[in-house]
Amino acid sequence: MKKKIFFILLFFLVTVGYFFYKNYFLTSRNNVVREGYILIPKKASFSQILDSISPYLKDPKSFEKVAKKNHLNKYFHAGRYFIKNGSGNESIVQMIKQGIQTENTFRIGDFSDVYTMIGRITKKTEADSATFVKSWNKISVKRGFHDVEDLKPYFFIDTYNFFWTVTPEEFFSRFEKLYTEFWNQERREKEKKLNLTRSQIYALASIVYRESGGRPDEQRTIAGLYLNRYKKGMKLQSDPTVIYAVKKNVNFKRKIRRVLHKDLKIPSPYNTYLNTGIPPGPICVVDRNSVDAVLNAETHDYLYMCADPSRIGYHKFTKSDKEHMKNAKAYQEWLNSLNLKK
Repeated sequence: MKKKIFFILLFFLVTVGYFFYKNYFLTSRNNVVREGYILIPKKASFSQILDSISPYLKDPKSFEKVAKKNHLNKYFHAGRYFIKNGSGNESIVQMIKQGIQTENTFRIGDFSDVYTMIGRITKKTEADSATFVKSWNKISVKRGFHDVEDLKPYFFIDTYNFFWTVTPEEFFSRFEKLYTEFWNQERREKEKKLNLTRSQIYALASIVYRESGGRPDEQRTIAGLYLNRYKKGMKLQSDPTVIYAVKKNVNFKRKIRRVLHKDLKIPSPYNTYLNTGIPPGPICVVDRNSVDAVLNAETHDYLYMCADPSRIGYHKFTKSDKEHMKNAKAYQEWLNSLNLKK
């Protein structure tokens, strides 16, 4: 009798162990052959999900069994998912069912126009460029602007993280919040003292950013120089505004390494060699330092600046037009030595 009970118990334990072991292999054992990311669109079919994930699995069939058992064919969250080495079928299925996405990195650079920025953004989002443009146009009009280009001041140069499934509205909302936080009471008080519109501040900040190459060292000095010229009714005569005007005429499809004399005559409200005053808007997306440089511009009597060939990326400042002409001549000779034509 005891032997019979022993064998029954042994059979039971072996059977339970077998099914436990089989279930472990099916659900929990590592089934990843290589790591990588998969993208699952909102309207993906079950076969599309399987096709996306199969290249990363040792045994796709076992994954399909667990996925069906957990109703992944009916319930899943769209997104960008990281298939990590050591993951079993069950953990991968639950990750997709629960929508545990992996964020992507977005770099907002000194884009000259918002359309180009959208093109870069949508390389990492489910929504395409047309969807972003349509949505942001609505946002722009709602805020009393003309089109997406007028939203340029809302963005700051920096690196941000977003999910692949981020909507255009969610994306912009993040930057609008940052914009509101940036314009705190202290900055708004400095804005009033400048007696400039916010659009003018951003336009100057974009000139400062481009003239400085993004380096903060000279930005307050450059901002003070352009404010001096503006207050005296002088033309700003900033090369980056000419470059912007030229590029804008060809939808930003041309690269310019050197401003030519003929470029100074291009008809555009952004050409500060032709027009007195501050351009109608920023010539690029700026960083926070550039805006702060305008709000905290250095007090001095400089009216002229010229790139310094002995210190690449920096400038020579002066209040004398004669000294400036001397500096400009030296710089042109240096450019000629490089044989830069356009």
